[in-house]
Amino acid sequence: MDNESLRSKLMALQSGDKTAFEDIYNHLKTPMYTIILRITRDRSLSEDILQEVFFKLYKSPPKPPIRKPRAYLFQMARNLAIDHVRKLPQYANWDSVENIVYLPLDDFTTKMDIDHAMKTLPLLECQIVSLRINGGLKFREISDVMNIPLGTVLWRYQKGIKQLRSIFKEV
Repeated sequence: MDNESLRSKLMALQSGDKTAFEDIYNHLKTPMYTIILRITRDRSLSEDILQEVFFKLYKSPPKPPIRKPRAYLFQMARNLAIDHVRKLPQYANWDSVENIVYLPLDDFTTKMDIDHAMKTLPLLECQIVSLRINGGLKFREISDVMNIPLGTVLWRYQKGIKQLRSIFKEV
């Protein structure tokens, strides 16, 4: 679902169209869950946060004009996940969650390889790679979501991908 169709679904949602909400949910639940899970590393908490994101969306859809609705929704999910993690006693210090990552896959061996490789990335690079690959966001949207310069997003993405490639060459 591109930004234009998502924008029209959000407008329909504001008019009370439950089918539009279902379409948004069905399209974004998996990539959002993956990104939330990379931050929380807790399936139950991630499911709760995902439900909270969509509950907030349903109760109070964003008002137009939203230039990048996909980025807006991913930013909402990311911010809620970070807020929840920061409230946990074991993660009171943000630095302690630096290597939290997870990727749900069907193939256990592949999942373990990717999980291991992603854990080697710093949290910021892990999130950028995940937003790009799992979320399908453009680099400009990632820049907006994470509130960092576009050049930094591009540099960290390339750095993360290069590191992942070198790890997979060893496997």
